[in-house]
Order: sequence, then structure tokens, then C-alpha cells
Amino acid sequence: MPASSKSAPPPIVTLLTDFGTADYFVAAVKGVILGRCPGATLIDVTHDVPAHDVAAAAFTLLAVHRSFPPGTVHLAVVDPGVGSARRPIAAAAGGQLFVAPDNGLLDYVLQRESGARVHHVTAEQLFQRPTSATFQGRDVFAPVAAALAVGTAPSHLGPAIHDFVKLPPLRPATDADGVWHGSVLHVDRFGNCVTTFARDEAPGTNLKGRSFRLTVGSRAVTELREFYAAGGESPEALFAIWGSAGFLEVSAWRDSAARLTGVKRGDAVALRMG
Repeated sequence: MPASSKSAPPPIVTLLTDFGTADYFVAAVKGVILGRCPGATLIDVTHDVPAHDVAAAAFTLLAVHRSFPPGTVHLAVVDPGVGSARRPIAAAAGGQLFVAPDNGLLDYVLQRESGARVHHVTAEQLFQRPTSATFQGRDVFAPVAAALAVGTAPSHLGPAIHDFVKLPPLRPATDADGVWHGSVLHVDRFGNCVTTFARDEAPGTNLKGRSFRLTVGSRAVTELREFYAAGGESPEALFAIWGSAGFLEVSAWRDSAARLTGVKRGDAVALRMG
């Protein structure tokens, strides 16, 4: 008997939007994808990104994309410029594929994935007709995501570009005194403050076993924990911890570090070693 061959697994398409779930928007996007790529596995990352908050969506996409297998298509639509001249783009990065408006939403992934390729989507024959000026998540981005899911290469969707919209750099900078300067990248629902100090880059690679002083707002953090409860309960005590997204977080035991420090996303943080 000839050996049986395994069929290829169905393509995976993730969806990340600020659409919420009270309206028909998410269902319409899914319907277009399934109409063009029957059998696709659709995964909702979240549809509760704060309205129009591109940076929040960019962090979420950065934090989640490496959890998916190679070849996954990530459709991300947080699009305050919908209907304007902003470009739809598709990217190949880290063995995965991405579709989004060109407003910075993909930039954190592109900063962290070497060898990324970005294309301006000009293959308008893929778009739904008529194309709504107010719902291009359904009429532009969903068809492009479906095309990628069935095997279309990003290079077949339009020309390569290098001038895509960028967000502030993730990589911290060091000053003449050796102090590293970063920022708060994200504040999660528990009040943990995710900083731009990455575990796999300096100064994060040199942090273990060394004394340090991390300044967040008016507070100083000098303790690095391996897990949240490592030091027991200590009201209002702040500590640093390596979060699951690979960045250094400022946390508090069963409390909100954001509340205790008064910081918000984008605020400066500083790290002095030794």
C-alpha cells in the first residue's frame, strides 16, 4: 500500500481590531475571509483595543505573534485614517504574514523581526466591490488577508516599500553617564507597567545578579523578582519582573504599579546599573 500523505493544516488567520463585539463589524470581516478561504481557522486576538489606539494595537501584536506557527496571517485593523490616502500594507516578518493600515500598527513587529519585508498593497482587484470608505477592514484588509492565507506572496500584492510609518523606537538609549533611557510601552489590566527594556537586548541581558535603580515617575525600583509572589505581601512595594512579552515590567503585589507610580504609557523610565 502506498504511504498515506498528510494534508496541510488549514491556514490560520488572527484578527486584532478596535471594533468591539456589539456591532456586525467582526462578523463581516470573518465572512469575507471565509468566503475566499473556506476552512481557515480564525483566531480572535482581541477586538477591545481602545478606539483608534494604534500604539496599543502595535504592542498587542508584538506580544502575541510569536505564539503562532509559521505561515500564520495576522490581520490587524485599528484605522483612524480609514478612507484616506493612507496605504494598506502587507508584510512578511519572522516567518509570518501581516496585513494592516500603514499607520505604525506593524512597526513594533518590524523593529523586532530582522529581515522583514513590507509591501504597499496595490492589487485592487482583490478588494470587495463596492469598497466602503468607512469599512475597509471588511472590503480591503479582509480580502488581502484571505489572499495571503491561500498562498499569495506579499510581493504579488504590490511594490516593496521602506518608508512605512514608524512609531518611537523600542530600543532604549544610553547617555554619557551610562544611564539607560526608555519608556513605558504598555500598561496592562493589572496595572503592570511594561517598559521598553527587552530581556534579549542590553541592558536587559546584563541585569540578572546586578544591582540597579529603575526610576519610574517619582519612584525607584531596586528589586528584580522571578515571580510576583517571590517577596510576599508588601503593600505599595514595587519590583521589576521579566514579563511574558520579553520586556521588563514594573509591578506591585496584588496592586497596580501604574496607580502607585502615577505613570502612563509613553512616560519616561531610566535604568542605572551598579
